[in-house]
Amino acid sequence: MSDKNNKEKRNQTAGQLLHPRNRHQGRYDFAALIKAEPALLSCLTENPAGEATINFADPLAVKLLNKALLQSSYGVREWDIPPENLCPPVPGRADYVHYLADLLAGSNQGRIPKGRQVLALDIGTGASCIYPLLGGSEYGWSFCASDINADSLLNAQTILDRNPGLGTQIQLRHQANPQAVFRGIIADDEWFDVSLCNPPFHASAAEAQAGSMRKWENLKKTSHLDHTGPVLNFSGHDAELWCEGGELAFIKTMIMESAAISTKILWFSTLVSKSANLPAIHAALKQVKVNDQKTIIMGQGNKESRLVAWTFLNASQQAAWAKLRWSNNKK
Repeated sequence: MSDKNNKEKRNQTAGQLLHPRNRHQGRYDFAALIKAEPALLSCLTENPAGEATINFADPLAVKLLNKALLQSSYGVREWDIPPENLCPPVPGRADYVHYLADLLAGSNQGRIPKGRQVLALDIGTGASCIYPLLGGSEYGWSFCASDINADSLLNAQTILDRNPGLGTQIQLRHQANPQAVFRGIIADDEWFDVSLCNPPFHASAAEAQAGSMRKWENLKKTSHLDHTGPVLNFSGHDAELWCEGGELAFIKTMIMESAAISTKILWFSTLVSKSANLPAIHAALKQVKVNDQKTIIMGQGNKESRLVAWTFLNASQQAAWAKLRWSNNKK
């Protein structure tokens, strides 16, 4: 079986390991994490095997763990988010970034483009600004990060101010129209190499609350077990958790808007939390006549997620894009 077929098979296997370049393989090194974030020490407990872990049903412990991961693995200092905002699971979020790097490499003769000339657009960056921090640290990419919530952007700016080395390559923009995705964000003289998004997945506040309660109950039942996969957090303000029509409606809007800016972004992408939404998403992509689309299954611990990416450019146009924008990249 060819390397290509092996990779495709791995991408279709549920429960697969983290991306090979993901820094968070295996068990957490709590000694190193506590050195990075001493407050995490007070959250440590033991699993049935007597190994160090945390209570993953404790939001503070989860936040401190992710804060320590960002500090120890990516050099992000004094990262913090308000208690009402979603706490991103760093290992899973890093996986998305690494798969996007692979996607860009596919348009660049197998070489991952690195450096500030690579420009990514993060839709709905949130208070954590997690994707720009990870993408900037891992690959040196520049980011434009948008959000409809002004308070979230204020918190994100505070994080950037504390990390000027990364902050200088990350620009925040307020999306004034809650019904729009790309409209109003991209200037006429701007082009992006990739867009990414973790869309709200519920269709109403009541649905979001019910989903969070189910997850909390399930997690409490297994809180005595050792969780080595991506951590969970079930906070989140309205825009992070739900929108009218839920995840599918949001992604359909994204796809329709992408057709109007088909040459402004090389690869569009989004996470998809519900596999049942994939057929409708693929149909919407067919309707706008994308040139290529990819669905990548990402298995992180016991959790499966997926990203869908699409481009309107053919192979020769992608090669020309790469030559024009990334020709200074070294192998």
